[in-house]
Parts: sequence; C-alpha cells; structure tokens
Amino acid sequence: MNCLSVLHQIEFAVHTLVRMIEILEENDLEKRPSPDKRSIGEVLEHLATLFEADWRISKGASKEEMDEFYAGISYPSLESIKEGLLSNYETLRSRYSKLSNEELLAKTTSYWGVTYTRYEWLLEILAHLYHHRGQLHAMLTYCYGKDPGIPLFE
Repeated sequence: MNCLSVLHQIEFAVHTLVRMIEILEENDLEKRPSPDKRSIGEVLEHLATLFEADWRISKGASKEEMDEFYAGISYPSLESIKEGLLSNYETLRSRYSKLSNEELLAKTTSYWGVTYTRYEWLLEILAHLYHHRGQLHAMLTYCYGKDPGIPLFE
C-alpha cells in the first residue's frame, strides 16, 4: 500500500493554507464569524496541530493524553502557525513514509471507540484537513471579504 498520493493531497492542502495565512494580519486571528464559533486563529491553531494530534489518536492515545497534548500547544502568531503546520506535516509525511504495508493495515481504536487501519487514519487526516480548510476559506471569504483567490483543488 502506497500513501504517496494521499500525502500529495495533504501537501497541496497545506500549501493552500500557507497561502491563506500569508494574506492575513495578526489582528485577523481574533475574528470569529459568531460569538459561539471558533476564531480564525483558533481554526488555524487546530489545523497546525491536526497532523500530530491525529497521529497520536491513530496510535491509541487516551482522552487524558490528548487533553494534555492540546493543553501544551500554543501557536500565538501567524508565523508560529505556519511553522507548526509545515513542521507537523513533514513529521507526519516522514512517519507514514516509513510504515510497511503490514503497519498500514494494522488497526487501532480511538479513545471514543472508532477502529481504523493506519491507512484509514491517514484518509481521516486528509478529510479532517479539507474540512477545516474549507471552513477557514468560507470564513475569510464570506465573513471578512478576504477571498484568498486560490484554488482549493488541483
């Protein structure tokens, strides 16, 4: 089983996110579409942590371990978000590139009870990333008039 095509799609999404980050100003991080929704900064911080968090979940991390992980993460600026996003993607790419077919087919169960193979977890990471990237694009375009003007798909 080869993960290169999935990793390529993740990499494309990461580069489009970097382009979105580059049109923002630091004060944009506090903007939120409504009081009960995540701010632009919170969505971006979630995106920057997504690869490491989902990797840990795919390895069977407990809810307590994940809560501790999230509590120790902070990306307070656009530059730190961009660096975290790129660094965490490279780490994920490296990890998945080293997995054997047997390891990719190994099943693990999340702390909330869903069971996937490692390959399925990678597909979940891709779906998760595309979901929040679309969310961010919609926030920028429709709430703040900052259409990034970039294609979201190749």
